[in-house]
Amino acid sequence: MNRKPIDRRTMLKGVALQGAGAVTIGLPLLEEMTLTKAMAAEQVDVPVRAFNVFFGLGIPAPLQQEGFDGVLEPLQPLSKKLLIMRGVDQLRADEKGINAHYDGATAAFTAEPPDGEAKAGGASIDQVIRRNHYRDGMPAGMVPTLVAGTFFRRSRIGRYVHSYNADGTVAATMQEKPRDLFERVFGTIGATGDDPNERRDRLKRSVLDAVVDQYKFYTGANSPLGSTSKARIAEHLDRIREFEQRAYAMKGKVAGAPPLPARSKILHGGSADPGGEGIDITLDELSSEWRLMADLYALAIQTDRTRFGALTFLAAGERIRLKGDYEYDGRKVFQFDDEGQHKKSGSAGCSHEWWHQFKENKKNEALRAHAHLKMREVAYFLSRLDTTDSIDANGKTILENSLITISTESGDGRHNDVKRELSGVFHAISGAGGRFKTGQILDVGAEGVDVYNTMLTAMGCNDRLGPQKRDARAVDAIRA
Repeated sequence: MNRKPIDRRTMLKGVALQGAGAVTIGLPLLEEMTLTKAMAAEQVDVPVRAFNVFFGLGIPAPLQQEGFDGVLEPLQPLSKKLLIMRGVDQLRADEKGINAHYDGATAAFTAEPPDGEAKAGGASIDQVIRRNHYRDGMPAGMVPTLVAGTFFRRSRIGRYVHSYNADGTVAATMQEKPRDLFERVFGTIGATGDDPNERRDRLKRSVLDAVVDQYKFYTGANSPLGSTSKARIAEHLDRIREFEQRAYAMKGKVAGAPPLPARSKILHGGSADPGGEGIDITLDELSSEWRLMADLYALAIQTDRTRFGALTFLAAGERIRLKGDYEYDGRKVFQFDDEGQHKKSGSAGCSHEWWHQFKENKKNEALRAHAHLKMREVAYFLSRLDTTDSIDANGKTILENSLITISTESGDGRHNDVKRELSGVFHAISGAGGRFKTGQILDVGAEGVDVYNTMLTAMGCNDRLGPQKRDARAVDAIRA
């Protein structure tokens, strides 16, 4: 039976709820959303997307030279879809009197030094691309920019926010709790008054309640969809419900849903960074919180609720005292016990200190384990965008079609040499629909501003980062 092609935005569209805000539930790609294969080859609608993924403290440049035999190992399963760049210099972002944790973190994705404690020196990559491709604004019902993350060090905004407008102001409010991220993406069904019973009832409801009639129609006998698409919609909405339950720890659950995890015990706000002295946290607590955030963020992209933004795994100069057995690929990698291994308390007992103690001629076992863990968690998020739930109209995954830029703050970690600390900063990018080379590790030996501007040119942008009078130096080696 031939069915008329439909647009995913015509289905389960934003539903206005009087006095309660709005809800929009996006959909995965359905077979009816494309034309015939022959027509799709000529008329493919793949949206422009750009996201910045930041991880704290960095990877010392000498360790990057080991490739996938070292701390980069977790990226290897995705290596054919990534270009890993070594030798990127952010030295021009150095600000005298401010340590390189903050300078390097603010330069990530902007290539500019900070402008005070609450601003970057200019726009980030994702926002330049958004401004160039969507000059009249994003399509209705979208989150224009989604910024989220799991982090604790908070003294300066540049430590944890990594998406900036042209004037250096933050592009969106940081979402650091899973339930806040869920509400930002999928909307809120709020109580209309101050009645405590009404507020309590809110916790028993789902954002899916607002689209139940449309759900019944599109999965019912009169649906214009085929059986495969009906099943995908049902599975998709069950998955949203599952994430909602995980974020809110709701008491009720749909049949077959996995057991609900305990409410998060991770600290947020000022208590997460008590005087910069660091906090105690287990590996399970950290990884569970991050993965829920990563799942929700990936779902927002898969359902086309957002196309631009930034995601942070641990802040610049992060101070945590991590504990727990770390395993990867069926083997035990390390046993984290930062305070016990440092034999010091407070900030001196945090993982942060392993970077300051880095020595090329030492084993650096603890640092290696922490860096390996960061790559495992970054890879977890990237892998969410490379599944069957992430197939675009051209048959490729969101990971392949999007520009996802991965970076950090430091190429070394020792504060006694700013030039060394802000040189050799790890970077990786996805292919952005074939615009960039993937499947290799490349020694670019170039300034961040030139790498970023080359990326912007390849993405069809007219705007540039950095001083307007500066001579451009294209880094053609990264382009496909």
